[in-house]
Amino acid sequence: MSNQETFLNNRYRLIAQQGSGGMAVIYKAYDQELGRMVAIKILRPSLISDPSFLERFRNEARSVARLSHPNIVTVHDVGQSGKTHYIVMEFVDGQDLKKLIRTEAPFRVERALDIAIKICAGVGYAHRSGLVHADVKPQNVLVAEGDIVKVTDFGIAQALSDASIGEKQRVVWGSPHYFSPEQAQGERPTPASDVYSIGIVLFEMLTGRLPFIGADQQELALAHIQQEPPHVSDFNPAIPPELDQIVQKVMSKEPASRYRTADQLGRILITYLRQGHQATNQFVAPVTVRPAAPTVATAPVSSGLPTQAAQPPYQQQTSAAGSWTPPPYTPPVQAQVPARGPARHTLREIETTEQVNNVVTVILILLAMMAVLGLIPLGLTILAAYR
Repeated sequence: MSNQETFLNNRYRLIAQQGSGGMAVIYKAYDQELGRMVAIKILRPSLISDPSFLERFRNEARSVARLSHPNIVTVHDVGQSGKTHYIVMEFVDGQDLKKLIRTEAPFRVERALDIAIKICAGVGYAHRSGLVHADVKPQNVLVAEGDIVKVTDFGIAQALSDASIGEKQRVVWGSPHYFSPEQAQGERPTPASDVYSIGIVLFEMLTGRLPFIGADQQELALAHIQQEPPHVSDFNPAIPPELDQIVQKVMSKEPASRYRTADQLGRILITYLRQGHQATNQFVAPVTVRPAAPTVATAPVSSGLPTQAAQPPYQQQTSAAGSWTPPPYTPPVQAQVPARGPARHTLREIETTEQVNNVVTVILILLAMMAVLGLIPLGLTILAAYR
């Protein structure tokens, strides 16, 4: 829209651009009717030329507007002003998780898990409501003061996931780094696809880098489909082995090998925290031995990933802060990684505990229902006595 157009429908006064991406431009705005700050996402012209996409977008936005959860950005309104199509959302006074990762990662284990659990809570609530996000990534996670977490961008992502191949080719996606293998193959995303993407986000919070890099979107897609993901501990040896196993399972190539929904992953992470872990609060950097003279040779452990020379880092398209190149991978020398103590709880034990908790919950619900049903005859008897 032009610089002179500072109002939408004589109601929303645009204050400043907050960010931009391949699908929309985001503005901070003031709702003059209700007297509050809002965020307005204005769709790019390349999307609004297709009436069928606009219809899907409106339908998805209405579905998201019905979601009410503390970890989901609330959708207030969907509208049109001339040729401008927009969505009005809750304004979150914070920054997206990607910016935090660039400046502060690797996070402490406790903080990374706290943020991941909140992401799971919001996305899991959407899963229970029949919605798949289809584009979970740090750019779509807003973090306010006190690590208040809000997931955004449900409507556009899901509407676009239903688009035809031709429509998708006309859209510049924010980043293919977080797409699941099945999405990379063009299949329809499922809740398990969101789980995979959350796993990539958790990997990045714990290590400060992405598990896969590539020169372009095709190389990244092939990496998600074909390459085995590296271990979190390859980059941060302070990570406990049981947490490493959880992240590995979440990034499984087959959807059936992951946790089915974000809720289930969230419960696993909560159980892991409750049972205690042996993580340290400080990042221990991988130690790389470099030759001091030409006669000294060092044989790093192979990571299974292409090196920077063989595969240049992919330049991501980000929402507001320009492009960013992931740091190159330097394999750690295993002999110099501090030894870990024995794991207090294995992944199987954590999953078993979560399953037992679910069974106990079901039993308690059944007992409560039986108790209520048992009171019905007593209630009828009391009513009959008063007649």
